[in-house]
Parts: sequence; C-alpha cells; structure tokens
Amino acid sequence: MGFIDGTVVAIAVPAMRVSLEAGLTQVQWINNAYMLTLSSLVLVGGAFGDRFGLARVFGLGIALFMAASLVCALAPTASVLIAARLVQGVGAGFMVPGSLAVVSRAYPRELRSAAIGSWAASSAITTAAGPLIGAGLLSAGGPEMWRWIFAINLPLGAVSLILLYLYIHEDRSQPEKGIDVPGILLAILGLGCVSWALTGAVRSGWPPAPWLFAAAGVVFLVLFLIVERRSISPMLDLRLFRSRIFSAANAATFCLYFALSAVLFFLPMTVIAGWGVSEIEASMAFAPLSLFIALLSRRMGRLGDRIGAGRLVALGAAIVAAGFAILGYVIHAEAFWTQVLPAMAVMGFGMSLVVAPLSSAVMGSVEPHETGSASGVNNAVSRMAGLVSVAAMGSLAAYAYRLAGGTRDFGETANAAGHVAATNTGFAAVAYFVAGLSLLSALIALVGMRGAVLPKDQGTSSSTIR
Repeated sequence: MGFIDGTVVAIAVPAMRVSLEAGLTQVQWINNAYMLTLSSLVLVGGAFGDRFGLARVFGLGIALFMAASLVCALAPTASVLIAARLVQGVGAGFMVPGSLAVVSRAYPRELRSAAIGSWAASSAITTAAGPLIGAGLLSAGGPEMWRWIFAINLPLGAVSLILLYLYIHEDRSQPEKGIDVPGILLAILGLGCVSWALTGAVRSGWPPAPWLFAAAGVVFLVLFLIVERRSISPMLDLRLFRSRIFSAANAATFCLYFALSAVLFFLPMTVIAGWGVSEIEASMAFAPLSLFIALLSRRMGRLGDRIGAGRLVALGAAIVAAGFAILGYVIHAEAFWTQVLPAMAVMGFGMSLVVAPLSSAVMGSVEPHETGSASGVNNAVSRMAGLVSVAAMGSLAAYAYRLAGGTRDFGETANAAGHVAATNTGFAAVAYFVAGLSLLSALIALVGMRGAVLPKDQGTSSSTIR
C-alpha cells in the first residue's frame, strides 16, 4: 500500500485535473504532500519501531493509512485531497520502515539476503505497479474512478492487520530510547520549504519569491542536522554515516529513486494528456519494470553476495541511465509501443540488478540493533528523492516546455498549436537530466560500495516468523 500510493497518482493525474479542476502545481502537491510527510517521518517510524516495538508501530501506521485513504477517496476538492495525503504520508512513515526491519530480524543469516531480496522485489514491483493498478481502475469507468485507487487500501489494510496479529509473536522494544520532537518538526519544515520553492521555481504567482523558501528550507535542514548531532535520542543517527558503504548506498539510492520517480510521474502525463494514449496503454510502460524485478531480484540478491553489491549496483545503474537517455531521444517520435516501451524495458532490466543488492548493502553495513533506524534512513532517502524529484523536475519540464514555445501548461490536455511538441521537449529535458543522475549513482556505487557484506546476524531464529 505504501509504495503503490507513492506512484499510483501519476497515471490518474489527467483524470484528477478534470475531476477536481486542479492545476499542475496542485497535482504536484497531491503527490508531494504524501512524499513530504512520508520522507520526514519514515525516520521517526524506524526509530519508533526500535523504541516501542516494530510490529506495534507497523500496525499503527497501517491503521492511520487506512483512515486517511478513506478521506482521499471521498475528497471533494484538490485542497482536501492534499490535506488527506499529508495524513496518509504520516501513516506510511510508520508503516514502511517496520516492514524491512521485521524481515531482517526474522530470518537467520543464511536466509536473510534472499528474504531481503524478496522484500526489495515486492517494494519495487508495487512501486512500478502503481500506474498499472491506477490504469486498470480508470479504464473501468469515468474520470471519478480515480477515487478507487485510494478506497482499495481499506480491504488491503484490514488483511494486513489480521496477518500481523496472527503471525508476529515477538516484538522487542527499547524503552530507554526517547522521542526526537524537535527533529521531527525541523525535518518537515526543511523538506517542505525546499519542495515548495522547487515547485514554484519557474511559475508565476505563489510562492512570490521561491528563493526565500529555499533559503528557509536550507536553514531548517542545517538546524535539523545540528539537533540530531546533539540529541540523546536522534531520529537520524548521524553515526550511521560513518560507514562508507552505508553512506554510498544511500547516495546511490537517492540518485536512482530521484530518476525513477521523475519518469513515473511525468511520462504518463506526457503520453496521456499530450499524445492521447489511453491510461491502460500508458501503464504498460511500467510493466517491464515490474516483470524484470519480479523475475530477477532474488537471483540478483544472491549474485550480489558473490561478486559484490557495489559492482552489481553500478552495472544496473549504468543500464538505467542508458534507458532514460534512449527515452529522451525517442520521445519526439510519439511511438509508444515501438520506441517508448523498449526504452522502459532497458530501464526495468537495469533496476532489477539494483534493488536487492542495494537493500542488502544498507542492512549489512550496520549493527543488528540499528536495523530499524537503518531501514528508516534508507526509506527516507528514497522518499525524499521522490519528493524533490517531482518538485524540481516539474519546474524543469515547465521551463523547457515554455522555451519550446508552449502556450498552455505542461501536462495539460489541450489542442493549442505546438502544445504536444513542447510537452515532448519538456519531458525529454527531464529524461536526459535523470540519465545523468543515474550515471552518477553508478559511479558512487562502484567507488563507495566496495566490500559490502551480508546483513549481520541478529541472534534471532526462524521461529520468530511462521
């Protein structure tokens, strides 16, 4: 649920714009409101899991996520939907990190890499499946069918809570850990201001001076780091970054998920609103990503153990970069099935080499008692990447669109002269930028992740999970 709802909005953006009479900035914030609280609080979720018990915090997150999903499904305006998405992100912030930490604690060392590979595969598959699910629901009815992409979380959440109750019987806590309230507030303020500034960087109106928001965001984030360094119970334990492998893995995660999030969000807008491709056809662009990850992630997790996670991540990231570069080149041909889909298949194959070794490297670079926090940090990094990506790349796409002579709004359904060609140019600028960022992640992995090891034994037996 948590990963799907981070990407399912992308395919539904054209329908939401019609149904709620929303502009580009509003639909960016329907996405970013969720990513803001998720990326801020996923750190808290990891720390809370260590403090109060992973299963308890996991269950709380699921319940809150379900409640917010109901409000999303019933939202009468874009503003209400944005507010509900903020709350939904809070629930996901407690839900997401607990899942990986529970898996990491539940399995003995010899099975842990395969288990983490399964977790990484399922998270990446559902991230990519978001547009597929959204397209299936939208194709079943009119523009208002987008509401079901949130309503479907209610039965899924109920099943998840039942399974959690039935199968998790050991839930250790660390009562001595405190709660970092100043850190929580500073993280939300910092990320919120930076994202708000990036969203309005090339747009008229609000915010009137984006650089003021950017400056305020930087100040808040610097204060956040100072507070975390001095806090007795920090939500972000900066000592984790003393590990070269942990730091490099998270840097590679940021670059790759920045790139992936940009394409997941702006490609459907380009082909649906610009070219007139149907939602169900557009969603097929993400099918190769789900397929390759489903078929290869467990194998790549084991391969990473043998040849080194850094090498495998570097190779995968380079292939991802090639896929995005091809996509930017072919987008002007407006040939979805013969050019866009093959480019996305290249990207999907590259990502299948990355997800499991990257997660294993993160969990293997920390001590057993730090797994909840490490999981929270890595999930926060990937969610922050998505948050900043949609904000910043929206501005880049809009800027390139205007330079190409566009007279409307990027991603808008319109018949104005030159609108589609300008939209293609806007997306191509995004694709080329993220191709370069993916190459940077390959270099980071190759240099910084040498010597990555298996997740450390945590002293638990397989009886923890049934």
